[in-house]
Amino acid sequence: MDETTKIAVIGGGAAGLMAAGTAASLGADVTIFEHMQYVGRKIGITGKGRCNVTNACTLQEFMENVPRNPRFLYAALSALTPDDTMQFFESLGVKLKVERARRVFPESDKAATIVNALRKYTQGTKILQEKVTSVTKEEKGFIINGNDARIYDKVILATGGRSYPRTGSDGSGHRLARKLGHTVTPLSPSLVPLESPSPYCERMQGLSLKNVGIRIEKGGKLLYSDFGEMLFTHFGVSGPMILSASAHLSGESLDGVSLLIDFKSALDEKTLDARLISIFEKESNKDFANALSSLLPSTAIDVFIDASGIPPHKKVREITKEERRRLLSLLKSFCIPLSGFRPIEEAIITRGGIEVKEISPKTMESKICPGLYLAGEIIDVDAYTGGYNLQIAFSTGYLAGKSAAEY
Repeated sequence: MDETTKIAVIGGGAAGLMAAGTAASLGADVTIFEHMQYVGRKIGITGKGRCNVTNACTLQEFMENVPRNPRFLYAALSALTPDDTMQFFESLGVKLKVERARRVFPESDKAATIVNALRKYTQGTKILQEKVTSVTKEEKGFIINGNDARIYDKVILATGGRSYPRTGSDGSGHRLARKLGHTVTPLSPSLVPLESPSPYCERMQGLSLKNVGIRIEKGGKLLYSDFGEMLFTHFGVSGPMILSASAHLSGESLDGVSLLIDFKSALDEKTLDARLISIFEKESNKDFANALSSLLPSTAIDVFIDASGIPPHKKVREITKEERRRLLSLLKSFCIPLSGFRPIEEAIITRGGIEVKEISPKTMESKICPGLYLAGEIIDVDAYTGGYNLQIAFSTGYLAGKSAAEY
């Protein structure tokens, strides 16, 4: 470069910080515009505050976890692979660990560790706490209006989607992109809790289940199945499995869709029935309501009694084979009807965004507006839970920052 390239990065999240630090490391003069008080707000709440940084999988396995436009991401993920991301954070002094399903977390179990590492990486940049109101392309460069009007050679737009607006993702980046000529595909929630009209959910509110199986069906057709953790809430269901399920169901009407929970997934029906018989023999003189404590969490007992139709004060020895069968069926396939998705503001990820056909996958540069680069959740790509979405932010941010500084 004969003269230092001046680059404006709009958005101080995962993609923006990676883009800014990368561009600065290549000699560019970088300014980050972030209208929140601190950068990295959304990173700070990911993974229940632990930050699932990436997933230690192969590129092919990664692609299988991206339901929207995976091929578009090939160049970005090749430029900064999950392994590269792990090495990157370790070079910044962050010790990492790999957990179940190859999810990668900082050893500290604190998302702040990752945020502080990215702040360290962007020390060579200027950070302005400003809301960008407009970006205009002129012959001499880009005019960015915030508190003042400033001119930059290039712009990297990394403002996120519309999920978790309290962290700064308020959809403003999509408005800026539209004014620069870009198409924004319809926005909807992904990785979001699901609503249910069932009163059982509210009655079990706060109950967290681990090592359970779920099936989601419509008219007898299996739409999704999983094993892991979930949570009952006042409005329906949430937790890791439910969030993943929502990404598979996104765009579908949930009319007639049911969630079937296997409370005893480690046991087949025959084994579980034998266990029920054994429990009932030992507890034969007890009321039915008092014989379920070894089978179920206390919060779920009254719900199961209601759903089984067995009188709570009926003696266990009087329970019929048909009633035991009903209880067995509930334990293996407890049905919760689903009615809809929670609002996009409660989603972890936004589905939809800037049309990928308008972006060069090899550089992240706009095909509509040369000198403009796009990165992160603002683009129409999203993935399932497991560290994939943060990796997409890091990879697209890295490629955008590198391309903007070098070309």
